[in-house]
Amino acid sequence: MGANVSREAEERPLLIETRERLLEELTRSSAGGQTLALVPTMGALHEGHLTLVREAAARADRVAVTIFVNPTQFGANEDLDTYPRDLAGDLEKCAEAGAWLVYAPRGPEEVYPEGFQTWVDVGELSLGLCGGKRPGHFRGVATVVCKLLSLFRPQVALFGEKDYQQLAVIRRMVRDLDLGAWTEIVGVPIVREADGLAMSSRNAYLSAEERRRALSLKRGLDQARALFEGGESSASVLIDAARSEIEGSAKIDYVELVDADTLQPLVVVDRRACLLVAAYVGKTRLIDNQVLHVQG
Repeated sequence: MGANVSREAEERPLLIETRERLLEELTRSSAGGQTLALVPTMGALHEGHLTLVREAAARADRVAVTIFVNPTQFGANEDLDTYPRDLAGDLEKCAEAGAWLVYAPRGPEEVYPEGFQTWVDVGELSLGLCGGKRPGHFRGVATVVCKLLSLFRPQVALFGEKDYQQLAVIRRMVRDLDLGAWTEIVGVPIVREADGLAMSSRNAYLSAEERRRALSLKRGLDQARALFEGGESSASVLIDAARSEIEGSAKIDYVELVDADTLQPLVVVDRRACLLVAAYVGKTRLIDNQVLHVQG
């Protein structure tokens, strides 16, 4: 389906900055009957994002990318003001990856107009892990994603599996609010640097020394996975193995082993599970995860 995208659209994605203009373009394009894939982002695009765009192009006739640093998912002392922004560079990357349209709201008021008061809260899935460490974060994520899915009504929307809890929250929201009637949510595997570091826009904050220490997250996950594949099923043993690799290189926020679907903590890995880690390297908070598959 992606082959139907014109070469002109690939080279020059349409940049839209207002909701009204976006609705006009979406109404016009829908008349052609082409399928649409959506890739929501906060910009500062890297290869992980572009992998989502290319996968989207393989699944639909047209790909829309959103670039919006969403203030409602940042806490009071987080990096909203310093979050990396590079719209010009992002547009070039979107063009290379085959995007048709880029929606970059000109300001938060375009998404949250005066008097805005409706929020989306996803229950249990939002409470632990990053949700417990960043109160209100997933309310902001769920609300903005719900708005984007309602505006675009894409046949498919793609999200990276590095943000594992976020993906679970979005899937539950889509299921609970019947947004799946028109949109399929697709998770795309983590994209890593050559040295194994999970790609993230926040990696730009890391100094050379911090970058070296950040690799401890992947080493910890790999150590736990090796033990699991060797027959170890105790959650505490696997968590301790991961922590031992990370401690000393990063300040651990959490290391937890949970049911891959419900995100509830496990004592024994007897089903599909996910080991998740969040840690600070310097002032930069990084996350990573490893899914563990039980044979049979």
